[in-house]
Amino acid sequence: MQEKLEIRINDVVEVEIVDINHRGQGVARIDGYVVFVDDLIMGDEAKIRIIEKKKKYGVGKLVELLKKSEYRTEPECKYFWECGGCQIMHMDYKKQLEYKKSRVESEIRKAIGVNDIKINDTLGMENPFRYRNKGAFPVARDKGDIAIGAYKMGTHDIVDLDKCLIQHDAADRIVNAFRNLMDLLSLEPYDERTHKGLIKHLMIRSNKKNEIMLIIVTSKNKLPNKSEIIGKLLEEVPEIKSIVLNVNERQPNVILGNKNKVIYGKPVLKDWIYDLEFSISPHSFFQVNPFQTDVLYSKALEYAELDENKVVYDIYCGIGTISLAAAKKSKHVYGIEIVKAAIDDAKKNAVENKIDNVDFYCGKAEDVFPKLHNQGIDADIVIVDPPRKGCEKSVIETIIKMKPEKVVYVSCNPATLARDLKFLGDGGYEIVEIQPVDMFPHGTHVECVVKLVRKIKG
Repeated sequence: MQEKLEIRINDVVEVEIVDINHRGQGVARIDGYVVFVDDLIMGDEAKIRIIEKKKKYGVGKLVELLKKSEYRTEPECKYFWECGGCQIMHMDYKKQLEYKKSRVESEIRKAIGVNDIKINDTLGMENPFRYRNKGAFPVARDKGDIAIGAYKMGTHDIVDLDKCLIQHDAADRIVNAFRNLMDLLSLEPYDERTHKGLIKHLMIRSNKKNEIMLIIVTSKNKLPNKSEIIGKLLEEVPEIKSIVLNVNERQPNVILGNKNKVIYGKPVLKDWIYDLEFSISPHSFFQVNPFQTDVLYSKALEYAELDENKVVYDIYCGIGTISLAAAKKSKHVYGIEIVKAAIDDAKKNAVENKIDNVDFYCGKAEDVFPKLHNQGIDADIVIVDPPRKGCEKSVIETIIKMKPEKVVYVSCNPATLARDLKFLGDGGYEIVEIQPVDMFPHGTHVECVVKLVRKIKG
């Protein structure tokens, strides 16, 4: 019987990468022991050095690429190997879509233990670049120079960018113009260690008309040389329709503070999904890939099979995007969201779109949803679109008690999706099909829409 290889720190070993994990790291197995390695994808063969060893897994560092995978491609972005914004741009895009489907399959199989659930191929993009309508760019000093860009993977060190291929191209011009203005006007970036300095982040939002909202995040309620900054930015980027000063005096790792002051243009940016118009404020949650949002929401509405007699719950409704689209096809919609600013936006959006068969409630879904059910407000269809942690247990329990005929689950995390589908299955719901959608090309995240129907006993 062959002895297992004893793995030690600093050992250099040859491995074949058999998969990639949820962080985009290559997965190797050495006599059954799992090792994760940055910069490698399935099919690569390489020499790696073991740099970390734990009981259940190790971490390796690439020493030499011995054989390239057939799926490996040259990243189009020159910053890819430094920047943490994308994780798998070195993988052929078709293979990215296959990988995302396999992640969903793996999590579902692990949680539910069956292989016959219908999981469709991932719906991807024809052109998987320049798709984001929102970007947040940290600002700092790097070796004495102003750096504006993205964090290196797993650090708060900044990669200074002059171009980002997944952002709107106006973001490139804004970042470069603002960097020059900071040098010219001696505007000091905020230092996370000393808590000194002024400029923390730039957040850039765009809409389908290519109009831009720029949010300048500062540590204090001031912006010196404001008129000069506005004039120069408008000269360089005429698409800018709004500039907002956001004040974040807090030190924790949160980008936006609570204070917004419009210093140019209007306080909101208008955007559209289907024929619905939405007002986007600096804090609004709005899907960041407008091209795929239409795909995602169309599939959710298709699965819901709405008609004028149906009552709908939209739980974790945000600014009411799905709620309002559903309201146009159903009898009544109840939306629930914890963020007050989002609910305020949702109510305004309902008024602006002349939709009156929808009610929005602000509060924790796990509190509001059971309370409304106990008051006798039930629905035929429940749509949930929770954050990455998935649905709270009381939300799932209330769905099971309410017994809607269908549940449509929109998920951004296959692991918590699989957990919640198991609970719903145990509570009497059957998965009809799962549709992965690629909202984040070149990243590891995958969204899914799931159609579930209640089993009728007897």
